[in-house]
Amino acid sequence: MPRYDHPSTNFENATYAKVTWRFLPFLFIFIYYYVAAYLDCVNAGFAKLQMLSDLQFSESVYGLGADIFFIGYSVFKVPSNILLHRIGAREWISRIMVTWALVSAASLFVKTPAMFYTLRFLLGVAEAGFFPGIVLYLTYWIRRAGAAA
Repeated sequence: MPRYDHPSTNFENATYAKVTWRFLPFLFIFIYYYVAAYLDCVNAGFAKLQMLSDLQFSESVYGLGADIFFIGYSVFKVPSNILLHRIGAREWISRIMVTWALVSAASLFVKTPAMFYTLRFLLGVAEAGFFPGIVLYLTYWIRRAGAAA
């Protein structure tokens, strides 16, 4: 059965096309940050050899520090997205990115295992809602094909 193209349907399609093209640059920035998030998750692995010798950390200190990141990330993923929904995506994603950058930069000053554990946990907390938040934010702008308004 042929679909009737109502003028409002054409207007909707044109509106979605315009929104999509305006949204794409931001989407690419978010993808860049997602790649950076992945690198941030594994950056302790890149620094492991130097860190173990320079800071006199044992393998177990390093392993616990690497695991603590994922504990903070896992525990705070849902609360972060609840706050994203309450506060607003623009403000909350901006907060995530600024906090993430500050905690990441603070890792430069790690001297003790306790500082390493604390910063890795805070890094996981800061970064927790980023990817799910971006996905949620995308659902605000781009609907599934055939979904009712």
